[in-house]
Amino acid sequence: MAVLALSKQDIIDEFFEDTKLLGIVTTVKDYRFCWNLNNMLGLDFRINHDIEIKLIRKKRRYFFSVYEYHEPNTSLCHYLYNNLFDGEYLLPEFKNLDFLWLMKNDTVSLEYLEQLKTLLRSIPGVQLITELTNEKIKNKECLVF
Repeated sequence: MAVLALSKQDIIDEFFEDTKLLGIVTTVKDYRFCWNLNNMLGLDFRINHDIEIKLIRKKRRYFFSVYEYHEPNTSLCHYLYNNLFDGEYLLPEFKNLDFLWLMKNDTVSLEYLEQLKTLLRSIPGVQLITELTNEKIKNKECLVF
């Protein structure tokens, strides 16, 4: 009898296949930032408690909210992760970032990404937008839900 086993790395690699990730610095709280995204950019981000990231660090539990938006008529999904909860960071290597915006399940063109960055810069309180490559992320498993 053959035993099939999935490695943690295989799961991470599959999750990040065909994804784009943006890092965002803003002075605005998560609920207000999502409200701005929804109203100014015509999106429909909603908090999804089912995919909230739960971590245990320093013998404490941390809960990082994840907002989700599915683009109509495409398979592209957008996920907005809150990078900070109660003094702890989801991705400690990016302590300067407030949010992580993951796009997956469809190809994201360079033109689409640049247009999105331009639109994000027009939102009040947004100070910085940077594209993150998979190689820069040390703790990828923290983003997998």
